[in-house]
Amino acid sequence: MSETQTLTAARTPTVYFIDDSATMREVIKIAFRKENIHVVTCADAATALAQFGEAAPDAVITDVIMPDKDGYEVCQFIKEHEQFAATPVILMSGVVNKTVAEKAMAVKADELIRKPFQPQDLIARVKNLLYPKRAGLMTSEVLAGDSGEAPRTSSQVLTSLFSASPAPAAHAAASPRPSASPAAPRPSAPAPAPRTAAPVAVAPAADVQKLRNEVMRLEMLVKRLQAELEAQHQYCAALEAHFKTLQET
Repeated sequence: MSETQTLTAARTPTVYFIDDSATMREVIKIAFRKENIHVVTCADAATALAQFGEAAPDAVITDVIMPDKDGYEVCQFIKEHEQFAATPVILMSGVVNKTVAEKAMAVKADELIRKPFQPQDLIARVKNLLYPKRAGLMTSEVLAGDSGEAPRTSSQVLTSLFSASPAPAAHAAASPRPSASPAAPRPSAPAPAPRTAAPVAVAPAADVQKLRNEVMRLEMLVKRLQAELEAQHQYCAALEAHFKTLQET
């Protein structure tokens, strides 16, 4: 083991979790309890930013909708700060669409996750950002599929999903019109010119195959989103049960 790896293993990273929901903060504390990661939970952005000077963050997880500064402002502050510019930021949002994805990319967020989510999914994303060299397949690579495309972040995938895909251009086969040969003079009416079939527009095989691959990729992505939605419903039910247990105890 190299000296750098030894120092990385000995040091416990600090992750800030910013959410105004007390239940979410408690759940995250419980989820990260078995991980070698120190989690600092904050109810608002001002509280978190005030603690950055005492304990610099190795990663920041923040909700988009916040009472004072929203998640976009927090992310922009971190990315434009000279000391914390390299700190990974994960944005959480209850609604993920093209607008949210574009805003997340505009402030240079590293990840965008839809709420509610599975705690293990969040832990995996945090570890991928903290230890990129030791991480296995990243979430973006899984979303890219087996089509050989370059890995993309979740926000980029969502942007491509909600944006209109350009339709392949149909190239008509260029064929010269047959020139009409002069008809021989006849005493009667001139003979009608021969009728030619209209050229049929045929799309190149490469464009057709590219369109099929895109449709298959979108179908796989829709199935994956449906599975995530079902998992979120189950997580909500488990979260409500856990909250009731906390209230009773």
